[in-house]
Amino acid sequence: MAHKDLRDFIAALEKQNLLRRIKVEVDPKFEITEITDRVSKSGGPALLFENVKGYDMPVLTNVFGSMKSMAMALNVNNLDEIGAELMSYLQPPEIPSSFMDKLKALPKLAQISSFMPKIVKSGPCKEVVVTDNPSLDKLPVLTCWPMDGGPFVTLPLVFTKDPETGRRNVGMYRMQIFDSCTTGMHWHIHKGAAEHYRKIGEKMPVAVAIGGDPASIYSATAPLPPGIDEILFAGFLRKEPVEMVKCETVEMEVPAHSEIVLEGYVDPDETRLEGPFGDHTGYYSLADQYPVFHLTCITHRKKPIYPATIVGRPPMEDAYMGKATERIFLPLMQLQLPEVKDINMPPEGVFHNCVIVSIRKTYPGQAQKVMSALWGLGLMMLAKLIIVVDENVDVQNLSEVMWRVFNNIDPERDTTIVKGPLDALDHSSPLPNFGSKMGIDATQKWPSEGHTRDWPDDITMTEDVKHLVDRKWKQYGIK
Repeated sequence: MAHKDLRDFIAALEKQNLLRRIKVEVDPKFEITEITDRVSKSGGPALLFENVKGYDMPVLTNVFGSMKSMAMALNVNNLDEIGAELMSYLQPPEIPSSFMDKLKALPKLAQISSFMPKIVKSGPCKEVVVTDNPSLDKLPVLTCWPMDGGPFVTLPLVFTKDPETGRRNVGMYRMQIFDSCTTGMHWHIHKGAAEHYRKIGEKMPVAVAIGGDPASIYSATAPLPPGIDEILFAGFLRKEPVEMVKCETVEMEVPAHSEIVLEGYVDPDETRLEGPFGDHTGYYSLADQYPVFHLTCITHRKKPIYPATIVGRPPMEDAYMGKATERIFLPLMQLQLPEVKDINMPPEGVFHNCVIVSIRKTYPGQAQKVMSALWGLGLMMLAKLIIVVDENVDVQNLSEVMWRVFNNIDPERDTTIVKGPLDALDHSSPLPNFGSKMGIDATQKWPSEGHTRDWPDDITMTEDVKHLVDRKWKQYGIK
């Protein structure tokens, strides 16, 4: 069954020994970060800090801090299950052609409708409503790293609406606390909320949910195609609808089982210097001008839990969220690029700096075709390095991939340099958001690709000798 809310997920993690309660007093400035960083890099459990200095609200970190926790969050044993199920809706085994086929497809269509968000009159996030002088001061917002510009909300679900179509967008954009009633709103120019912001030309209502159910939290990070509702996607992951409740001061709906909800607006004529921030690249992202969020209301549970994610030099918690995206959306990529066998976006490349893909190669230049296609595919346009290998290469094994790259390429023939958009966090490009990208073709080269010499065979042992050694292994006395 789906996790009803964050508390339900906390209980599930604790039952599986994947959560630790920290009862000693801890400081939200730096100390929680240092503890979480050590635990996260070791693949450790979620942490619930119950005694936060200066606050009466507990802080939850590293809730998605392992592959097991990430799978539990999305109600599966293996993350690959989600992509396979998604494809069963997009590309059923038998495409309806007759009237009877269409009738058979109706139950699946009905199931999709059952994932639609459900509006309810009230919910736990309305247990306390503060519209008179609401303040952010009671939230134990973490200051993570020594050079950060201040405390940052790091796990918010930011709700906006397209001013033309009314369609909802949910994104995860960090929010620097400026004072008790204003924050930064760090949405990058490529993101949906930024598009709404460019369109509106007047004060834009914004709602921020903190501490929803785990599927909704993950969905805010998912690279969904334009127009696909993140809350509908969360319903698909949960196999039941997300209950939504209307806000008090803005025309927006938010998950009813959130821990905390911030309501307010951004003004397109107002920006403020935001940052620096110790980011998931492992470097500080530079200070820059970003929109300002003005608080008009806070609603929350009677005893809310404040969740946060710590980002920094990888691997950290976001590595597992990124891996979930990789596995869930691989089948969608294969739908458009059927030659793709597998993909790896290693945490060291912070997901947009390096993409490794294996392909079934059937014609010359196919690696370059795949590179070009990926650079034109949604947010994959931000990939700074794409490495293409043959289908027999395990892309999840970085040692094997690098062995192929180091030995299989002629730099002049097998590297492709193009220019295009880059992630806003890329500090190495000469210009913000724009620069060069490289593709490396590490596949076996054919004569039709200009390789006139014979390509050598891999060194492998015969299968009969492998089986012989397997049977006799204990006899060798090797420990």
